[in-house]
Amino acid sequence: MPAKIFSNAKILIVEEQPLAQSYMKQSLEKLGFRQLRFAEHANSAKEQCTSEQFDLIVCSFNLSKHQDGYQLYEELRVKRLIKNSTGFIFISAETSGSLVHSVLELQPDDFLVKPFTIHDLKTRIERILLRKNHLQAIYNFIDDGNDSKALKAINAALDKKGNAYSAILLRLKGDALLRLKRVDTAKAFFKSVLDIQKFTWAKVGLVEALIANNEHILAQRMLKTMLQRHETRLVALDLLGKLEIKLNQFELAQDFLSQAVDIAPRNIERQKSLSHVSLVNHDYEKNYLTQKDIANFAKHSIHDHPDVYLNAARAGIDFALTTDQSDQIQRISRQTNQYLTDLKSQFPNSHNQAQIDVLNARLHYLKDEHQKAKKLIEQLDDDDSHIRSVDGALDKAKAFHELGFHHKAQSLFNQIISHCERHPTVSDAVYLRYIQQQQSERRDIKMGPKELNNHAVTQFNRGQLNTALEAFTQAFRVMPRNPSIALNLLQCLFDNSKQNGQTLNLMMAKKCYALLNTTPLDNEQQQRFNKIVQQATSMGLTLANLEEPGKTK
Repeated sequence: MPAKIFSNAKILIVEEQPLAQSYMKQSLEKLGFRQLRFAEHANSAKEQCTSEQFDLIVCSFNLSKHQDGYQLYEELRVKRLIKNSTGFIFISAETSGSLVHSVLELQPDDFLVKPFTIHDLKTRIERILLRKNHLQAIYNFIDDGNDSKALKAINAALDKKGNAYSAILLRLKGDALLRLKRVDTAKAFFKSVLDIQKFTWAKVGLVEALIANNEHILAQRMLKTMLQRHETRLVALDLLGKLEIKLNQFELAQDFLSQAVDIAPRNIERQKSLSHVSLVNHDYEKNYLTQKDIANFAKHSIHDHPDVYLNAARAGIDFALTTDQSDQIQRISRQTNQYLTDLKSQFPNSHNQAQIDVLNARLHYLKDEHQKAKKLIEQLDDDDSHIRSVDGALDKAKAFHELGFHHKAQSLFNQIISHCERHPTVSDAVYLRYIQQQQSERRDIKMGPKELNNHAVTQFNRGQLNTALEAFTQAFRVMPRNPSIALNLLQCLFDNSKQNGQTLNLMMAKKCYALLNTTPLDNEQQQRFNKIVQQATSMGLTLANLEEPGKTK
């Protein structure tokens, strides 16, 4: 390696353990490096990156004071405190699958597992510094957002025979074409690369070009092949999730995103996408678990914000309102209060009291303390002409509806939707769809989820089957994953058909059966379900496919 690059390279070591820091210092000095800086924690590293540009950062993943290495690197990149020409090496003794996959998604230049030798360190550093130095002009164009100039420089470099960095240059070219939205050129380019060598990045790039070009069937076919390979499974799941969202296939999108989150849980943006999709699917439990994950992984990161704690609390209330298990409701209520405590501790100067009051009103409603809830909500400022927080305004609209202020709820829903349409960057298309869905459901159904189910049960017990059926159908519309409601609705469908001679709603019965057949039931529920299945058999129906004998789909 050229001595000049060695001696001039500015290297920042981020390591909190004194012995490890000393070892790194001695090792790098033996290798000929002289311009070394050290940081014991993330804040020190950020301060130094603000005032000085480094050629290489060697960072321990296992930092314990505030941010860890993952959160530090993510913030350095988002805030552009480091450039593409800065090399970044993670060092870690931990090699769990979730950690490694999460780190690799950030695409650092290298990941070095402890313990390592000086020779290992030398090889990695040499390779990175030489590459960054050789391609610095191209990286500078990319940093400046000038992809057209970057593309010209890449093509010029590729025209030189025997370029040692041709594979990297090809990847940079593909990325630039995608950023420039030159989809047809990108598609042809990635195909030509794959004809030469089956690079993983070229497969991913081709899929992204196909999706951008609305060639969805071919993209799906490629992605499902990539699912079978360990090294491409995560990116395939992520892209399949995004593709199914684009196609409005939200159940499939949730399944793919859930699997991706299980593999690499620290990607907050993917967690947010999963949260929004689960809301559209009325899966309030998944939304709650996802918002809990976001609150956990966002702490101390660039994503840490009062909304993280408020949204976790809101998700808990939404879930609690759609479950009929009292112990679960109590647990969620305690957790919700804990999020509000964490919010005050983490952000003591934030101005969120109005949003907290709405949450407390919904907590009172959850505990059947309706008068307390109404008193609290009536004290709030009614001026919602300026939406400061879409999440907060949506929570307030829900509270209005639950407490019987239906006109106020619908008016606020209109304002939220209008705000989102005027400012498309404040919420993604899936979240806007959920807001519109909520407005529609709450316009059609005046009762809150708890009252709706209680009303349906009361009417059923009184023998008012038509009224009960309508109420259970409405309850199942807003809580399609609640097995108690599905069981009550299925029972009501059969009883009403038998008693009143009405034609069985096969489509609705099929939906109920599909949920009950795949959800764990308690003994009493299972016995009821078995009796309904027997009843269906006696009527000549097979619930597994809900076809009448002799008929085909």
